[in-house]
Amino acid sequence: MHTEHIRNLLEQKGVRKTRIREAMLALFFDKGYALSHADVENFLPDEFDRVTIYRTLKSFEEQGLVHKVPDEKGIMRFALCPESCTHHQHSDSHLHFFCKQCEHTYCLHISLPEPALPAGFHAESFEWLAQGICKNCLNKA
Repeated sequence: MHTEHIRNLLEQKGVRKTRIREAMLALFFDKGYALSHADVENFLPDEFDRVTIYRTLKSFEEQGLVHKVPDEKGIMRFALCPESCTHHQHSDSHLHFFCKQCEHTYCLHISLPEPALPAGFHAESFEWLAQGICKNCLNKA
């Protein structure tokens, strides 16, 4: 991902530009799938410690750069938000796809209808998870 685009995105979201923030955003753009805290820690250079990575993920979530994606194993992952997300409003009610082969979770920005809930129930969010084989794994077969 182009460094200038990452810097502009950080500026647009009101996030101070630092080496770790630029490196983490570049990682998310490069991978293209949801990453756990451990994934981020493993992919980034050792110069960035666990606590700094945690704080950066939390800041990214608060500023509308990433959203949480639970997978079928209960591991919390983070995925890039659409650029329309803000710290006030996340657009994360879309389909997430877990590949059983490579075990990556992808955001599929497909609009899904909100289910009609029985009277007396008010949902604050929905989590949509489909499971199967991703296009990358299908192409390798």
